[in-house]
Amino acid sequence: MLDKVLLSFGLDPSHHKIEQFGSGLINYTLKVTGNGEDYILQKINSSVFKSPESIAQNLTLLQAYFKTIHPDYLFVGALPSLTNELLIKSDDNDNDYYRLFPFVKGSKTINFISKRKEAFEAAIQFGRFTSMLNDFDPAKLNYTLTDFHNLQLRFEQFKQAYQNAEPALLEQAATEIKQVYDHYNILQSYNQVITDKDIPLRVIHHDTKISNVLFDKDLNGICVIDLDTVMPGYYLSDVGDMMRTYLSPANEEETDLSKIHIREDIFADICKGYMQEMGDILTETEKKYFIFSGKFMIYMQAIRFLTDFLNGDIYYEVKYPGHNLMRAKNQFDLLNKYVRSEEKLNRILTEV
Repeated sequence: MLDKVLLSFGLDPSHHKIEQFGSGLINYTLKVTGNGEDYILQKINSSVFKSPESIAQNLTLLQAYFKTIHPDYLFVGALPSLTNELLIKSDDNDNDYYRLFPFVKGSKTINFISKRKEAFEAAIQFGRFTSMLNDFDPAKLNYTLTDFHNLQLRFEQFKQAYQNAEPALLEQAATEIKQVYDHYNILQSYNQVITDKDIPLRVIHHDTKISNVLFDKDLNGICVIDLDTVMPGYYLSDVGDMMRTYLSPANEEETDLSKIHIREDIFADICKGYMQEMGDILTETEKKYFIFSGKFMIYMQAIRFLTDFLNGDIYYEVKYPGHNLMRAKNQFDLLNKYVRSEEKLNRILTEV
C-alpha cells in the first residue's frame, strides 16, 4: 500500500525499509531507511484532522517565514513530492494522506522527563518557537483543530454527557462529577482571559509534551516538531500543557495516585526556560496567569476524560473498563495537588 507513496517522493520501495516509529497517539508514524538516508513518513489521522490541506497551508507559510526571517532555525517541514505536493494519498479512494519529513540525524526524542535539564531545554524550545513568530500575523493561519482548547465548550460537552449518561456511570463517577463543580472557578477565570485585550492571540504549538522536542546526545534542545496543531491561541495552552505533562513523575495513565506529585524543581525549570525566551514579549497581564495555565490545562483534560467516560468511551482509546474514569481521577488528583502547591509555586515564579 505504501509503495505508491514512496514512489511519489522518488524513493524505491525495494531499497527502503519501513518500521513503526515513535509514541504518538494521533498520527501513524514510520521511519523509512535506505540508500544512506533516513526519513519520517507520517499518515495524518483524518478522523481528528478533518482538513489536512489546512495543515499543509500553515506549514508552508511558517516554513517560508522561518527561511526568510530566522534562516538558522531548524524548521522540520514536510518534503515535496516529485510533483511538488506535500500530501500524498495511498489510494485514490482513500481519505488517508501521507507526508514525508527528513529525519534529523543525531537527534532523539524522549517520552518522560527524568532530568531537570530536559524540562528546561524543552521550555526554551517552545518559548523560542513562539518568540520567533512574534511578528507573524496569527490570523494568517488556519485553525487545524477548531475549539481545541476551548474550556467553555469542553464544559458544555461535559454537561451534555451528564444529561445523557447511564445511571450506573453517573454513580461510578459521582466524586469526579463533583470535582468539576468544585473547580468551577477555573472556568470563570478562563472566560475572563479570553475577553481580556491584554492577553493576545499568539502563534503557539498547542501540544507541548516532551516527545515533541528534538534533543541532541547531550540533551540540548534542537527544535520542536509535530507542528500540525500550530495555530492561533493563548500562550497559556503551551505553558499549561508543560505543567500538566512535566510536573509529575507519573503520567495520566498511572493508577496508583500516590505516585503523583508536583516536582517543584521541574516547575522552576519550566519557568526559567520559557521566560528566558518570552519574558520580554509577554504582557504583564499574561504573566499574572502563568501559574493559572497549569490549572486550566489539567482541569480541561480531566473534564475531557470524564466526558468520554460518561459518553461510553467514544473518543479516547481504552484498554480496560473504567479506563477513562481512572484517567479523570488521575488528572483531578494532579489538579488538587497543583492547587495545594500554588503558594510555593508563586514564590518560585517570583524568584525566577
